[in-house]
Amino acid sequence: MAEKSKELGNLARIGKLVAEPGAPTEIKGLVTSGSERLKDARNTNLALSSRFDLAYNAAHAFSLAALRWHGYRSDSRYLVFQALPHTLGLPAAVWRVLAKAHEIRNIAEYEGHFDADETMLKNLIDAADAVRAAVIALPPLSKK
Repeated sequence: MAEKSKELGNLARIGKLVAEPGAPTEIKGLVTSGSERLKDARNTNLALSSRFDLAYNAAHAFSLAALRWHGYRSDSRYLVFQALPHTLGLPAAVWRVLAKAHEIRNIAEYEGHFDADETMLKNLIDAADAVRAAVIALPPLSKK
């Protein structure tokens, strides 16, 4: 894994990312929060929309942890997902699932219409699992 990818540096130069060193405690907290949410997203006693929210926010926490590990921050949730090929080397198929989930989440949040089914939730949970596995495989931040 590259310490600072050229693509992330380019995004910082055009103002889409801000270079800011990540802290080990911050990254650990994001991974812990994401892991708890991902576990709860599998609770079939919860409403589908609640499980979707939990899985979406878990994926975001893992993706943000990866971006912070590389020393960048973003205010854009979408960009945090879009950077996954550069932060964790994940295939575009993973961030495309997350991009679709982001679109569903925004429509639910801002227009009050939730439109996802069990298949989308399964795909989202699988994508969050892939991001989690990749982010926990990163070496400790202090040993970069």
